[in-house]
Amino acid sequence: MAATTPAGSTPYYFVPAPSAYPVLTAFGLFLVILGAGQWINGAGWGAYCLLAGVAVWLTILFLWFRQAIAESEGGLYSDRIDVSFRWSMSWFIFSEVMFFAAFFGALYWARVFALPMLGNLDHQVLWPDFKAVWPSAGGGGLTASPAGTVEPFSTIGPWPLPTINTALLLTSGITLTIAHHALIAGQRSKTILWMWITVALGATFIGVQAFEYMHAYQDLNLKLSSGIFGSTFFMLTGFHGFHVFVGMLMLLFITLRLMKGHFTPKRHFGFEGAAWYWHFVDVVWLGLYLVVYWL
Repeated sequence: MAATTPAGSTPYYFVPAPSAYPVLTAFGLFLVILGAGQWINGAGWGAYCLLAGVAVWLTILFLWFRQAIAESEGGLYSDRIDVSFRWSMSWFIFSEVMFFAAFFGALYWARVFALPMLGNLDHQVLWPDFKAVWPSAGGGGLTASPAGTVEPFSTIGPWPLPTINTALLLTSGITLTIAHHALIAGQRSKTILWMWITVALGATFIGVQAFEYMHAYQDLNLKLSSGIFGSTFFMLTGFHGFHVFVGMLMLLFITLRLMKGHFTPKRHFGFEGAAWYWHFVDVVWLGLYLVVYWL
């Protein structure tokens, strides 16, 4: 089938030629894991191995996505391919839901089961002065860790930084929806404008969270090593922040593709997939904002 076939009208299921990209991507990730593991264990060459792995991985991703974009814009993808992409993105987001469910589950288990157990009568002989109260739910000086194993720290309340970030993400969801409707209406310039606003809101969120982390470490003595509270706090907010960064990059690349004339009002799943991911990030933050900062 010639490349001039209108997008989406290809009558067969496109099967790409054999590619070395999957193997090379796996090799890059192997270098990342090997380098990171050796670096944190004191091997100086681990940092270089990690950087080399990241470079290989990013290079292959760039080449791979460039090939996929060329295939899509060349009219090689039929409606069946479009459906397969939708299923793939759906399962990917579901795996991310389970990812965060595990983290929220760890927080739930620590607060509802592990902490009360440390404060029951069986442990009063070991730690008579220990108060089994979650730090954000009690007064100052509570660490949720007995026997003074954790330095005292202060928790972060919902105001002002977390609430500002909540407003940023909710607003970005609105601007992204406006951009989507503009694309469906064939208003490319309006779509690009609102996409840039969405990307800017995502970047601002990351900046505010970085400032929050500096405030936590320097002013509140709240660190990753601050017991179960510190580890769950930074695990949940940190991984979510990483997902915001990835989502922002996705939206940025979609915006650049829009500026190159890619996507049509009827065929734009690359846009929709990134939008699905961004709305997922929004929803996760709402749960995180409530559970981590308010409760």
